[in-house]
Amino acid sequence: MTGQLPEKRRSGRRKMPLAAPISAGLAAAAASILAASVEWDIPPMAKVGVTMIAALLVGLTTWATTEARPKREVTAEPSSRPPDQWPPVPEHFTGRVEALAELRTVFGERRKSSGVSPPLVVSVYGRGGVGKSALTARFGQEVAGAFPDGRLYADLRGGVDAPVRPEEVLIGFLRALGVRLTTDPGGLDELRKLWLTWTKDRRILIGLDNAHGADQVKPLIPAEPGCAVLVTSRQPLFLNGTYDTQLGVFSEAHGVELLARLAGGERVVDDLASAKEIVRICDYLPLAINICGGRLATREHWTLRQMADRLADERRRLDQLELAQTVDKSVRASVQLSYDDCTGMQRRLLRLLSTLTSPDVPGWVAGELLDISGLDGADQLEALIDAQLAESSGVDQTGAMRYRLHDLVRLFATELSEEDDQGRRRAAIERVLSGYRRRAEEAAQDRWPQDWSRGGRSSGIEGQTHAGDWLNAERLSLLAMINLARNLELWELTSGLARAFCSLCHSLRAYWTDWHAVAEAGCEAARRTGDRRALGIALLDRAAVQGGLGGHEQGRVGAEQALEIFTDLGESWWAARAMRTIGMALFNDGHLDRAQSYLIGAITSFKGEEDFWWMARTQRNLAEMRLAERRPEEARELLEDALEVFKQAGNRYSEAQTLRAYGEVLAAQARGRHREGEHRAALEGFTKAGFSLDRASEMFRQRGELWEEARCLRAAGEVGDPSNGLRELDFVRRAEEILVALGDSWGVARTALSAGRALARLGRIEESERELRRAVHAFEELDDRWWMALSLRYLGETHLDSGGPRAAVEPLTQARDIYRSLGNEAGMRRTLELLRQVES
Repeated sequence: MTGQLPEKRRSGRRKMPLAAPISAGLAAAAASILAASVEWDIPPMAKVGVTMIAALLVGLTTWATTEARPKREVTAEPSSRPPDQWPPVPEHFTGRVEALAELRTVFGERRKSSGVSPPLVVSVYGRGGVGKSALTARFGQEVAGAFPDGRLYADLRGGVDAPVRPEEVLIGFLRALGVRLTTDPGGLDELRKLWLTWTKDRRILIGLDNAHGADQVKPLIPAEPGCAVLVTSRQPLFLNGTYDTQLGVFSEAHGVELLARLAGGERVVDDLASAKEIVRICDYLPLAINICGGRLATREHWTLRQMADRLADERRRLDQLELAQTVDKSVRASVQLSYDDCTGMQRRLLRLLSTLTSPDVPGWVAGELLDISGLDGADQLEALIDAQLAESSGVDQTGAMRYRLHDLVRLFATELSEEDDQGRRRAAIERVLSGYRRRAEEAAQDRWPQDWSRGGRSSGIEGQTHAGDWLNAERLSLLAMINLARNLELWELTSGLARAFCSLCHSLRAYWTDWHAVAEAGCEAARRTGDRRALGIALLDRAAVQGGLGGHEQGRVGAEQALEIFTDLGESWWAARAMRTIGMALFNDGHLDRAQSYLIGAITSFKGEEDFWWMARTQRNLAEMRLAERRPEEARELLEDALEVFKQAGNRYSEAQTLRAYGEVLAAQARGRHREGEHRAALEGFTKAGFSLDRASEMFRQRGELWEEARCLRAAGEVGDPSNGLRELDFVRRAEEILVALGDSWGVARTALSAGRALARLGRIEESERELRRAVHAFEELDDRWWMALSLRYLGETHLDSGGPRAAVEPLTQARDIYRSLGNEAGMRRTLELLRQVES
């Protein structure tokens, strides 16, 4: 089959030979005369001769006035106007400033390029309903002037049921260019040749919307450098030489703007909070926001709050986001199109992922769900990303890639997952939960091996640091898995996950609220399993977080229950752990005499178990109590013994903790010497204390241990060196910043107390009083009465030292009453001494 070659554009009109009209006229006249002669009365042979002469004249005239042309089966009917099939820009087109700027840059750079180059092909891909077609429609209108030979457009209907074949598109494009195909045009190869011919030396913009795959697009790309192709698809097409860009969902601001354009600006302004909630629930997807805006526009009696409430019900959300069962008017239909294009394994993975409530997951989770290798599972996740059903949420602190489902996709998959076999689905979830338990226990034992067994396994700084990074990366997912296991009544898995989570939080002193909630879940799970040993351990985990939040009495009660369990079971090592926990709870609640017996008993038991790490740690706790009793010499001796144990074991973390406590003891001794007038000895003591605290702080800083670093900074702010007051106040402020960031409410209250005392030493009494009263109120909210009493006592001391005895009476009286109710004799004695000073 042949076709007429397109002529190059010429200036002016086509010239016609002058002889043509003259010859035609003469021939017509002669033919008329000769034809009429047929009626004349002449012999028959003469009539035949006349007729033949007339035919000859017409033939000669036609030959003389007609250019020689070969026969063509394809003819052209050039139009005076170039074809323009470009779709209109949606009326409510919103935002996309950055995407449009990117396209302008790409097209602008191509115009600047010189030499032979292929045509520009830009592929815009993204999830269904994100606005790819609207963007290309808008940009195509903007650059229309750069393509004088026309704009062609085709919707390739990228669904798997009936995508448009390239042959159909080429036939449509060729006809739009004026090519009249008079016979069967042949196959794709012949049409492709015609397409290359008819686009040569032309500047045409070609829009290919909703492409299904690369094979559908490649034949439609011309060879002419002056042409450009804009392609949209749901997944990357991996075409060589294309510029690929992914279009994401709206920002909150653009989502609200679109909603306002559709539903009315006044309604949005009147209830901006509900508008933002609607946009968030719509997953910032333009299609979903468009549907909501359309509903609101036709229902003026609806408020934005009512719309948001309707969307809040996940069971009905996709129903609310549907105006008709078409791809452009239904989120469900839009997602279904991408879902249908997946393999069976990918569809199953999507449905199983929707049953997990975690915000994102690492790649190995897909392997467990499908019961295949982690690497193969990650490949299936990547395929879901290509299908725009999932997305990567980035690389976490451990270097692992993480994946998440779009919120509306998750709801769609959840609907379908109800049809799956429940037994297979539960088995897949159990595999994931078991995988998380193994990894959580491994991280917890790397982070704090002494919390898991006598002596604990060896763990270097790399393992400890990685464990902390793992928890930071997996915290939200781990919490979701614990709740999922609990809801499915998988109590053994719940117990194991909770144990590891609590151990990690305890070692990091972080995530206090989550830690407390998980500790409660751990106790419940242990009771449900009937495992008394697990229950005893869970009670100690809960006591640790309760004590850290100021609930020392609650923690003590739980630890006493644990001690009873371990004693019955003959678990002497765990019994010693429980004794230490009880002793610390009593100490922090001000019952120093009772605390002493438990701590000493725990030290003896650990020594008998040959667990010298826990022995030395408990000695450090006893030293802290001796310091509170104003017995710094005894405290110093205990700490020096503990330091030796940790140094020999090479345990740098515990060594740093003990150095911090040692610095506090040295500071207390220096303050005592300063009060006694031994200023040179006091100065030397302050210097040693500062050195010990600086060293401990630096050791923790190098390890990234923020909570421990904050404790060192707070201790450095309490040294009490008269020549270093402003620097000590700065230490306290820095400590509080860290503790606020970590969410340690008790630590923040404790730092307010330190700040009040530092300000008092500087003579800034009003500021000191504000900080001390802040501490009093904070400890009251935490129900920590011992520290509340201590804060009141320090407030009274501050007024007394600044010459305000009357102002000291009220806080000292309150402190005395609290100490009396606690049975704290040491606190009572000190407070009564201060009250006597007031009276004198």
